[in-house]
This record gives sequence, structure tokens and C-alpha cells, in this order.
Amino acid sequence: MAARHEEIADELRRAIDRGEYAVGARLPAETDLAAHYGVSRGTVRQAVAALTAEGLIGSRQGARRVVLTSRRSQSFAELRSFAQWARAMGREASGRVVAQEYRPATAEDAVHLHLRAGTPLLRVLRLRGLDGEPVLVERTVYADWISPAVEAIEPDCPSVTQRLLDDTGLVFAYGEHVIDAVAAGARDADLLGVRRTSPLLRVRRVTTTREGRPVEWSDDRYRPDAVSFSVHNSIGNNALARKTAE
Repeated sequence: MAARHEEIADELRRAIDRGEYAVGARLPAETDLAAHYGVSRGTVRQAVAALTAEGLIGSRQGARRVVLTSRRSQSFAELRSFAQWARAMGREASGRVVAQEYRPATAEDAVHLHLRAGTPLLRVLRLRGLDGEPVLVERTVYADWISPAVEAIEPDCPSVTQRLLDDTGLVFAYGEHVIDAVAAGARDADLLGVRRTSPLLRVRRVTTTREGRPVEWSDDRYRPDAVSFSVHNSIGNNALARKTAE
């Protein structure tokens, strides 16, 4: 028989999946959850800790927990960071900043981030890995208002999304993705350990807050033997899913 905190954790998971607690919403306070389930706050803390470890929720010290995503971990119908996706798949995510610098916003940056061309923006080249193997090169441009917080994060932080939540309370709520294929250039080939001109899966994405304020836009290039994408269609649903390559 499952322990009470495990039962509560499962009930909260299902509630998140049903949309009762939307992405970006706060969970009820521990005292309210304890009263609702008729248990102690310690039992609630155990349940919440399980959801935090799975990447479903996050929190800042002294603040109520925020819903980051649901268990539909591979669905592009909801926004999930690379680290959260890896954790949900039972994999270990890593990250390493290869280079970062401030440069004036280009016309393309201005369109994506709703800023004036010429605004100083932080650009980060980051190598991401699964279980120690390099699988993804991210080229991310951050909006000026969040750039200082990103710059302060240690270069080997495995989850920038979680760190920004911890440090600033920022929730990445919405994303738009464009997917295509490109040939690996010399730098990408070296970072990913593939031959130059090898095909890479590219995802260009723009991420915003719940209010629609752009946070970042990125050109992400995946090694195709490590990650693939699949699409499941129906008359009422067209969800794109990311999964490990078979």
C-alpha cells in the first residue's frame, strides 16, 4: 500500500495534468493542502518534494510552489525545458557555456524580442548533454531585462530555467517552435562530435512569460542520433513530441 504522501503526490500530478493547476500557477499553501487532505504539513512537504524532484513544480525560498509543466513530458503542446524533459525521461542533463557576450540587437533579434535594434543583448552559446554525451548546441539571445540574471548563472548550470525561477521568479510559460534540418558547421561538428556537414535537427524557438513578454529566442541544434521528434495527429489534436532516438 502506498504511503500517504505518495498518494497525495499522485493526486496532485493528476490535477496538474487535468489543468486544475495551470503552468505558471501557484499551488495552494502547505497549510491549505494539509487541511484539504487531512494530513500534517510534513506529509504535504514530502509530496511536494517528489513533484519538485520530477520537475513538475519549482519554488523560490519563502514562496509558494509554481507549476512548471505537467507529466505530458514529451509534448510540444506544453513548454518544457531540456533539463525537465531529460529528467522526465530518466536521463541526466548537463550544460556548459562555451561562449557568451553582449552584442547589439540585430533586426531579427528586435522582431523576436520586441526590442529596438541596437539594444545590448546577452548571447550565449551553450553545449547540452544527456548522460554525459553532447547532444545539443544552443545559441540563445536573451532580452535586455533578463540578461543580467542569466549572466550571473554559473557556466555549468544544468537548468537555466530552474535557476531563473529560483533567482527571479521567472516562469517560462509559452513558446513558439520552428523545426527544420541544417548541415553541421565546423564549430557545431566539433562540439557535438560529428562530421562537418552532418545533418542536425534545428529548433528555432521564442519563449515568453505568461503575459506574453519575450524572454529569449534560440537556435537549438540537436545531434539526430540522440534525439528525434514525432508528430501525433487526430482531427482534434496535433501535438508534436520530442523523444530520444531509437
